[in-house]
Amino acid sequence: MSYAPVPNAAPYDALLLLSFGGPEGPEDVVPFLENVTRGRGIPRERLAEVGQHYFLFGGVSPINEQNRELLDALRTDFAGHGLDLPVYWGNRNWAPYLADTLREIAAAGHRRLLVLATSAYANYSGCRQYRENLAGALTGLRAEGAPGAEGLRVDLLRRFYNHPGFVGPMIENTLAALAELPEGVRAGARLAFTTHSIPTALADSSGAPGDPARGEPGGAYVAQHLEVARLVAEAVAEATGVADRPWELVYQSRSGAPHIPWLEPDICEHLAAVHAEGAEAVVMVPIGFVSDHMEVRFDLDTQAREEAEKLGLPVSRARTVGADPRFAAAVRELVLERAASSRGERPERCALGRLGAGHDLCPVGCCPAARNAAPAAAGADWTD
Repeated sequence: MSYAPVPNAAPYDALLLLSFGGPEGPEDVVPFLENVTRGRGIPRERLAEVGQHYFLFGGVSPINEQNRELLDALRTDFAGHGLDLPVYWGNRNWAPYLADTLREIAAAGHRRLLVLATSAYANYSGCRQYRENLAGALTGLRAEGAPGAEGLRVDLLRRFYNHPGFVGPMIENTLAALAELPEGVRAGARLAFTTHSIPTALADSSGAPGDPARGEPGGAYVAQHLEVARLVAEAVAEATGVADRPWELVYQSRSGAPHIPWLEPDICEHLAAVHAEGAEAVVMVPIGFVSDHMEVRFDLDTQAREEAEKLGLPVSRARTVGADPRFAAAVRELVLERAASSRGERPERCALGRLGAGHDLCPVGCCPAARNAAPAAAGADWTD
């Protein structure tokens, strides 16, 4: 009788799910937005206006509940495959706060921590800023003398945008969204792959200097999204037999000053443009997001759908990956891959498409801040 080898996560002894956070009641909305915008001097009255879309949902962002579901999926997958690795959860902007979770991790005796950030693509807010958050929390805990904090070391899992466990569910979800459209317009439906807009300057500098994922149009952020869009579009074409279905990468959730250039076109502008061109229908595919959180529920399910209804344009929206068991399995594979690399082994690095697997350790200059750069943990420029 043969036995499967026991998964070996050494030298790591815990995994941290690191996310953005969100309010869980009306009284949380303005304090949450104060956390998000800290240092920008935005008055509370303006934050209350900005937060109106949260109040449409009872002041509750879906993101925390979705992270709880992902935690359950990860723990279930790990236990089912014999991986004895505790999973924790911390947020940038709301409870459970990152610093509190790191304090708990350190007090529990863990010393080598892997971090899964809920952002699949290279960019400042989804990469380096999380590393800055980790550095700030670690520095603060060490300064206060928190038990175990001095010996705690952290590493980030590599980007998972082109892992089969992320791309596969998006293909299936896109096909399901196509099937939701009236039968007469399915063959002529276009695919609109959506992601968070960011300033063009940050898009152009995203990724690592010399990274092969950088290139026209834009840097790694745009190039990586285009690669996932291509992979999904080609798989959908093969599954449906519609080889010439048009697709585009479009953007949503812009929040910056109007005089600063951001990535375009916006999803609502795109819907109006393709309707004018005679598009029969559109499937919105939010490849830029891990879960159906507020920017999906409001920007796509509310605003974009309202625009489509005004135009008389049939639309549907693909689900995000969320707590899909295939994504949980992908995280396990990435954990074991990184653990093997840390032990000096050469594991297989699974990635679809042309860009290949990303780096384990963010090099100096990776996803730089536009201004006010802060120390960032889990990179080549951080020393514990």
